[in-house]
Amino acid sequence: MNYGDLFAALARALPDDAPALIHNGTVTSWGDMSRRGNNLAQAFLSAGAVTGDKVAFYLRNHSAYMETLAACFAARLTHVNINYRYVEDELLYILDNSDAVIVVYDAEFRDQVESLRTKSPDVKLWLQLGGAEPPEFAKDFDTLANDGDGSELDIERAGDDMIFLYTGGTTGMPKGVMWEHQNHWLANGQGVSSAPDRKTPPASAEEHAANVAAKGGGRRSYPACPQMHGTGLFISLTALTNGGVVVTTDTARFDPVDAWTIVERDKVNVMAVVGDAFCKPLLKVLDEEPGRFDLSSLRHIISSGVMWSPEVKTGLLRHHDGLVLMDTFGASEAMGVGSSTTTKDAGAKVAKFRLGPNVKVFTEDHQEVLPGGGVSGFVAKAGGIPSGYYKDPEKTARTFPVINGERYSIPGDWCQVESDGTLTLLGRGSVCINTAGEKVYPEEVEEALKTHANVDDALVVGVPDDKWGQSVTGIVQVADDGAFDEEQLRAHVRTALAGYKCPKRILVIDTIGRANNGKADYKRLTQFARDALGLA
Repeated sequence: MNYGDLFAALARALPDDAPALIHNGTVTSWGDMSRRGNNLAQAFLSAGAVTGDKVAFYLRNHSAYMETLAACFAARLTHVNINYRYVEDELLYILDNSDAVIVVYDAEFRDQVESLRTKSPDVKLWLQLGGAEPPEFAKDFDTLANDGDGSELDIERAGDDMIFLYTGGTTGMPKGVMWEHQNHWLANGQGVSSAPDRKTPPASAEEHAANVAAKGGGRRSYPACPQMHGTGLFISLTALTNGGVVVTTDTARFDPVDAWTIVERDKVNVMAVVGDAFCKPLLKVLDEEPGRFDLSSLRHIISSGVMWSPEVKTGLLRHHDGLVLMDTFGASEAMGVGSSTTTKDAGAKVAKFRLGPNVKVFTEDHQEVLPGGGVSGFVAKAGGIPSGYYKDPEKTARTFPVINGERYSIPGDWCQVESDGTLTLLGRGSVCINTAGEKVYPEEVEEALKTHANVDDALVVGVPDDKWGQSVTGIVQVADDGAFDEEQLRAHVRTALAGYKCPKRILVIDTIGRANNGKADYKRLTQFARDALGLA
């Protein structure tokens, strides 16, 4: 299965005027998205790009993101995401490491691009979205998108065409995760979901498109998190490949009032967020002005990547008791590892993930962890998984080992397998804290801290300690009307967790400073803790 073939088949099967993209209230139909994407694809090939070449997306959320992705699929070119928060050296690293030959950038980033382009001689085409007249070295996005008849390219595509997803991880430079279209399709389970019996995968792109058209298209999905990260990108791709609509806004920072306005105005069915970093502000707006927004169209809120506290889930359900709240567990290197669902009837608890298909748990020496054994291990996913990391065979071998004759993806998530088969997540092995021989996983301590009424956000790191080896250290962002009392917070954690997991010290900071994808910079905040405690 190839996404270029899927998009082409859907454009033929769905009504030409069916909405595909809505950006800041402006609608792009499936017919127009297809025509513009095909025109861009032809422009990319005319600029000298060949099969497999890389196209860098230096964009905020926008309809142009998905139009450019459609162009890449049509022309057999490879998506490369750029984190728009990066500084020049990081940007140059991505362009160089990915071998990008085309860069599509927002006019907002023109100054950075002016500097980058003199140091990126292999880029054949710079394409500017929006703003005033592009500089002499670049072309205008909309001009190329509208230049041509929009006809399908006469090109034979393959299931091993690639999507790259650069992921920062917790250490080292970003790595390009290489997803073949076919494996990504399998991992996402989209073909089965479109089938009338929800069991039999379609035999072709045309069959899938016919199934989608027979259902009348798909849902309206709003990635509130950035499309340049995996959660936002893949929720957008899932929406379109099921004939639905991707709703976006390009506000520089997440605005909860704007988010609820979009849900109401554009009749959003699915919203993608990243845990409490998004949902606490969303809930605060609803609590301050209950009934202000019509949320009746919203059916699902999906969170991925970080913990989502039960108190916040309960609060959201109080304002819309028909919601289904879904925690999804996966990584850039492994999709569909597990999921957990919360509804009004089921009650809100800390997410207990049920294993997805082809998922096992292994110890560090690759022994399988059985349910109820009390042994921690790494989550491992087989089946539809990436090919590896671009230009990094050593890390590929470590992350994608062959165990008992089967190839797995092991991104580094530690967990325990409970007797009922559910997973209790303990955190990423790379930020695991070893204190006096005991392993402490930051996420569970962070979750305990965040349940205190005076804490808006929290992070837990390990710092050097002569006695313990590493000392568990909490960093908290205090609520607007809250007070900071270190001993009170420590006592609060001890009511929920074993004593050795309780932070030896808790520090206060103005803001945890999470990125737009909800993730925190453990390296920066570890240095903050070391500095605050006077450690070298």
